[in-house]
Amino acid sequence: MEMSAAAGHRQRSVKRRRWGGLRQQWMLLGLFEIDQQHEFYGLTCMMKEGLAAATQNTIDNPPANELPDDDFRLKVTQIHKDFTMETFAGPVFSRLRGTLGMTEQEYQQALCSENCYLQFISNSKSKADFFLTNDKRFFLKTQNKREIKFLLSNLKIYMEHLRKYPHSLLKYFIVMQSVFYPDDRINARYDIKGCEVSRWTEPAPEGSQIIVVLKDLNFEGQSITLDQQRPWLLRQVEIDTHFLRRLNVLDYSLLVAHQPLHHDERHQSLSFATLIMRTKKSVNAGSSPVHTGTAAVPGSVPEDDSTLLLCNTESCSFKQSKVEVASSGGTPQIYTEHPRPGSDAAALPDFQAQNRRLLPNFKNPLHVIDGPEQRYFIGIIDIFTVYSFKKRLEHLWKRLRHPGRSFSTVSPQTYCLRLCRWVQDHTK
Repeated sequence: MEMSAAAGHRQRSVKRRRWGGLRQQWMLLGLFEIDQQHEFYGLTCMMKEGLAAATQNTIDNPPANELPDDDFRLKVTQIHKDFTMETFAGPVFSRLRGTLGMTEQEYQQALCSENCYLQFISNSKSKADFFLTNDKRFFLKTQNKREIKFLLSNLKIYMEHLRKYPHSLLKYFIVMQSVFYPDDRINARYDIKGCEVSRWTEPAPEGSQIIVVLKDLNFEGQSITLDQQRPWLLRQVEIDTHFLRRLNVLDYSLLVAHQPLHHDERHQSLSFATLIMRTKKSVNAGSSPVHTGTAAVPGSVPEDDSTLLLCNTESCSFKQSKVEVASSGGTPQIYTEHPRPGSDAAALPDFQAQNRRLLPNFKNPLHVIDGPEQRYFIGIIDIFTVYSFKKRLEHLWKRLRHPGRSFSTVSPQTYCLRLCRWVQDHTK
């Protein structure tokens, strides 16, 4: 009895220490306002000042219709009172923001408002610092020189990828549009890599306000239920991961979050006005980085726009092109019937080739997909890790340390196919 009681006491002590450790970790997770008492307050003030000046430069000097090669190599140095800031390829990123329906003034206001930034402390192993704008729309993440060099050396083909696939799940770098925006009702967040080693996170206590990003093993037994939008997601993940495979990168993550749909958001019929608005967002030429003019992804639709004409409840015509829609969540298909040169129909992209979908009327339409019961927020992030010699050695070491188990450090080809398979297996 004495030995049993002692063992029980030790076991309870271990549990208390473990619970205490978890509570300490949880207390460090979440969002914290960077006010004047915060260690990063001075840094974020300099960031705001530098970003305001850099953005003002692109406001005063809008990028040309066709981006010359020099714009991809452009480096602008601005000297401030207490610091110097270098901006790389400013016109290129300005053009990219424009194609997403965002004006430079809107971008400047979000990043440089008087409201304090938020610090995001997560359970990620990354040594990077994460900041959010006060409205939680944009993430700012520190990157090392090697990652910046990789980004700039591949910026042109990245822009070409977005030109071909304007609905890509790959979007922002460095200052990143938050995939989890708006986050008012999100009830779970996941960082998926398609493997099992170190892919479990202890969930936060029930009712806690602490933000914990869960991982692959936490997702087991669940599914992303999309119904008719599933083929679109499978295809877009395949397109994006094969692009990253070409760049010889790995260790990127598929972010997934979900929230329940309100009753009036479920099984919405595709009204005349909604169909026009969603189709216009998807087909407008401004939604592609190679085009100029007012962007329509995710911009608004002019009230007097009469370009789209509805044929019946299941299809609509775009002048001489017909957009067939299976349902409110379906993927449109384009059939061109000998468009006139110079007409809107002649400039209409091929939906099938570009894997476009009808974009919803939300603040973050490119990353929002509605299923029958849940709204999903989906995007691919962290695409800077090159499969270098160091990573090859890490792969060999992990094979010895975790025989028969899947881990993140594998070849780009294996990583790409494995993540595609995960999406295939966890969607319906």
